[in-house]
Amino acid sequence: MKGSRDQAAPCRVLSLVPYFAELDPDTLQAVAGASVRRNYGPGQIALLQGEPSIGLYVIEEGWLKVVRASTEGREQVLRFVGPGDVFNEAGVFAGARNPATVVALEPATVWLIYRETILQLFDEHPRMARSIVEHLARRVLHLASLVEDLSLRTVEARLARLLLERAEEGALQRRRWATQTEMAARLGTVLEVLNRALHRLADEGLIEVDRHQIRIRDREGLKAKALIE
Repeated sequence: MKGSRDQAAPCRVLSLVPYFAELDPDTLQAVAGASVRRNYGPGQIALLQGEPSIGLYVIEEGWLKVVRASTEGREQVLRFVGPGDVFNEAGVFAGARNPATVVALEPATVWLIYRETILQLFDEHPRMARSIVEHLARRVLHLASLVEDLSLRTVEARLARLLLERAEEGALQRRRWATQTEMAARLGTVLEVLNRALHRLADEGLIEVDRHQIRIRDREGLKAKALIE
């Protein structure tokens, strides 16, 4: 019974990922059977920048952050990833070393699919290859937007844009790990500068900040701050 549950788990997880949606059941089961389950606790490193890239990772449970770090230890958060997300595509398909570090923010379970398996699937399933190419293209556009934000927008403008993009029903809910330090790293700044930006937006009546969420009070005013037309 335990073996059947273990076999079903990666199949269920992989079937929810667009990359693998077009695979026939036998192929999906074969990929699942070749996958390796890995568990991480908060703060544990799932992937280290600069190490050889061994495969693609699919998240079953938990949230992790993808970061680039300077030699001085300062982090730039590239994105947060959660259940159903995939990471390390660039390392797999470029045949390069891991381009970033991935750190668990809470207890997390991921499935590792080795590079050789992914490349074989890429060759044998054109629709899967197309899906991966489209996903990577969107990732390039995201990174281009991130570079533009860091280069051309103030921290206040970047914060306003983040709130507008991530808020659901007018509020950005804070997960347990979503500290202001993490938010600062995502915006490419430091905690003190982020706190000043939050206070300015709150003082102007654009947002309301409490312990568990940041609520948008004036969407149009926030859009003006974010320089969004």
